[in-house]
Amino acid sequence: MSSRTRPARHGLLVAAPLRIEARALRRGAPGLHVVRTGMGPERSRQAVPGLRADPAERFAIAGFCGALDASWAPGDAVVACELRGVARQALEVPRALVTALEREGLRVRIGPLVSVPRIARGGDRIALQASGAQAVDMESAWLAAAAAGRPFAVVRVVLDGPGHELLRPAFARNLLTAARSLRGVARAFESWMESLPSRPQEHGLRSAAQGEV
Repeated sequence: MSSRTRPARHGLLVAAPLRIEARALRRGAPGLHVVRTGMGPERSRQAVPGLRADPAERFAIAGFCGALDASWAPGDAVVACELRGVARQALEVPRALVTALEREGLRVRIGPLVSVPRIARGGDRIALQASGAQAVDMESAWLAAAAAGRPFAVVRVVLDGPGHELLRPAFARNLLTAARSLRGVARAFESWMESLPSRPQEHGLRSAAQGEV
């Protein structure tokens, strides 16, 4: 049975902020348990109680992001090793997930992700990159509270970045590329879940403030 027709695996809850992101994930893996949470920090905070109440054993955030590194291209999959924005949170990168993403033909990038309350452009991107962040979104740092101790991963797909700004003529093509990659992310999530025991063995979310890296 292929991953596209396999029954739902509710051991993983995936939060996707935007409708287009949730749609791409569901198209990639129809059985994936995806919840659309809304754009920006306020809607993310509002979504947290419902996400925390979900009995899924693992939690993930997936969607689009902006690259801060000019070498990153639309469609690249970014696995966060650290979240910044509310506080710094070091994340354990699930190697089995990275392998699953690569098997989908995605170019995988691993780096710090910063969440900001509004779209970052121009000088804002430069300042964020200077801080050490490599990608930016508007939700992950606030949605992270929904993990509630569960193993946790953040996978974002590059939509725009230096040289690939949102309002450029190539945006429609970049959006199609990013959506196609997000469908691959959904299939990788399914493969990742299949590689794991039925119950979590360790927590993926760790506190950098406590020195757990």
